[in-house]
Amino acid sequence: MAQKIRLGFVGANVRSNWASQSHFPALRASPDVELTAVCTTRPESAAEARDVLGARLAFHDVRAMVASPEIDAVAVVVRVPAHYEPTKAAIDAGKPVYTEWPLGRTTAEAEALAALARAQGVQTAVGLQARVSAALRYMKEQIAAGDVGEVLSCHATAMRDGPLARPSSRTWQREARLGAHTLTIVNGHAIDALRFVAGHFARVACLVTTQARHWYETDTQQLVEVTAPDNVLVSGRLASGAVASVHVAAVPWAGSGFRMAIYGRDGTLVTTGHVSSQRGEMLRLHGARGSHALRELAIPERFVHVPADFPRGDPFNVGQMYALFAEAIRTGQSRVPTFDTAVDLHRFLDTIKQASETGRALPVA
Repeated sequence: MAQKIRLGFVGANVRSNWASQSHFPALRASPDVELTAVCTTRPESAAEARDVLGARLAFHDVRAMVASPEIDAVAVVVRVPAHYEPTKAAIDAGKPVYTEWPLGRTTAEAEALAALARAQGVQTAVGLQARVSAALRYMKEQIAAGDVGEVLSCHATAMRDGPLARPSSRTWQREARLGAHTLTIVNGHAIDALRFVAGHFARVACLVTTQARHWYETDTQQLVEVTAPDNVLVSGRLASGAVASVHVAAVPWAGSGFRMAIYGRDGTLVTTGHVSSQRGEMLRLHGARGSHALRELAIPERFVHVPADFPRGDPFNVGQMYALFAEAIRTGQSRVPTFDTAVDLHRFLDTIKQASETGRALPVA
């Protein structure tokens, strides 16, 4: 294998907001991974991506790319409904694969991909970037070490911008069946951050609703029906016995970002961010122990896996993921969220939905 992991990137659209904001600058700065090949659906856009991003190879056929001996690993960064096929193609080719979250459009798709990856023995990573956040990993360590004592209660909120007017190119997420909406994405990331830090839920009561049932398409000047949920309320008890609640919503104006608080018998930890738990901004962490005064805590360098001059903002946690993904490929020892992690979260989201639909508190398997 080459000194750097040679990556084939599926979904290398140079006009993609998320990839352009995070993956592309992270790969340019990465000492561990090289963007060797790009793949889009058309030869013209593949050639454009190759030239703009500085890749050596361009493909418009996923199977041709994953079969190339010049590719060590694959990243799948396309819309959620299209995750399954290129991810399966990479696994079939025996290539380690990093797929963005949600892993599949449905839990069944995620389960099938995870089972295939286990059978093939390939390393996997899923884009639950909160699990490689330096602030959240430090928070998790402090809780595990008993720095706040017995955890009594937890609360998390993520209020993200959800405009009611948008161009038609951005209204595809209105359909719940496509699997890319507030329950799966924003709530998925936020509630996974809480579970990562404080432990899993044992029982939940939930409300999953669509408060804004229409969006206005600015280019077609039409109202379109929305079936995707935009508000998620979860309350329950963790396996540890702590009481926990989460409220995630897409709000039209002035979303307040992410906040998570862990209240223990001996102290409190609070982390905040302007956007969400998984975005690459450096979350701020405050703590109090035997005091009502919160003070900001410095994050130890041992939780940072990218160079000191690595770009901050959205590339940062994605860069952390690539660094640890490369480590897993080289050593066989993984410290990243895997496809099995993704399946567990997919199943938990199914329980949340079922609890809301039935109006009953449910145990979490």
